[in-house]
Amino acid sequence: MKILITGCSGFIGFHLSKKLLSIGHEIVGIDMMNSYYDIKLKEIRLNQLFKTSKKNFKFYKININSKKNTNKIFQKHSFDRVINLAAQAGVRDSLKYPNKYLNYNIKGFLNILELCTQYKIKHLVYASTSSIYGLNNSFPYKESNSADHQMQFYAVTKKTNELMAHAWSHLYNLPTTGLRFFTVYGPWGRPDMALYKFTENIKNGKPINLHNNGDHIRDFTYVDDIVNGIILAMKKIPKGTPKNKKINSSNSYSPFKIYNLGCGNEVKLNYFVSLIEKFLNKKAIIKNLPLQPGDVYRTSADITLAKNELGYNPKTNVEKGVNNFVKWYINYKKT
Repeated sequence: MKILITGCSGFIGFHLSKKLLSIGHEIVGIDMMNSYYDIKLKEIRLNQLFKTSKKNFKFYKININSKKNTNKIFQKHSFDRVINLAAQAGVRDSLKYPNKYLNYNIKGFLNILELCTQYKIKHLVYASTSSIYGLNNSFPYKESNSADHQMQFYAVTKKTNELMAHAWSHLYNLPTTGLRFFTVYGPWGRPDMALYKFTENIKNGKPINLHNNGDHIRDFTYVDDIVNGIILAMKKIPKGTPKNKKINSSNSYSPFKIYNLGCGNEVKLNYFVSLIEKFLNKKAIIKNLPLQPGDVYRTSADITLAKNELGYNPKTNVEKGVNNFVKWYINYKKT
């Protein structure tokens, strides 16, 4: 298939593009290449994609916030699928710069929805987040749980994306699938994420900040498992629920679906840090700090729906995943 992937030089976008190229798909990638974190890392990822397949990979430096420029790509190519991963990431920055999140995550997504409708795309898959569950304290999180009390604007933008997608599915019969990612980690990860920052500081003998004394629980999900989940979701075009069946927030009369993509295992942050220490063979200097505004204490994914309907089956445990990241980080810093 010919697939458009927005945010292709980002962490997940890179891994997804590389996997799809390796199995013979043609990828058109777009990314604005902003300076939210080190552009060098994004450029190296892009070079890796060109090395994977010079023939089947095309790249355009475009901001999806510009409908005019994004439309040119839709005009030029006939896409079988669109996978929207482009977004302003990061919970913390959404507290400081909400307008960036409004423009990239909501206006940009609106452009993607309108263009997918205009060009009759067969299936739009897009990234959502576990952060949308917010103050929900029913664990593990199910897609049918309430997700109406977000704790920061990043989560609000992603919840808005889901609402927008449902409206477009209902109004224009556009098949859409939203994927709620749970704390994705792995090689080529973002420098602003905990695993990267902790590894860097521990290796260099600098303190790491542990908010809430490290008393957090996360459903850490290895990036290869996320990529496999995206591909499975991409292949399964939602048909909607028959009118005689009961609907809830995990299904719809319209061709619209939402799935949790997590590992399905809860891991304490302090244990996560201990693994980094183990694989670096170095103790962390820990600075304990209060809970941060917008921080969720616990995330936990019920992945039953994705297992039953997509065949999703995460295979990488946190011990192997952290070890893989630490090995990658050490090699990357040598370049």
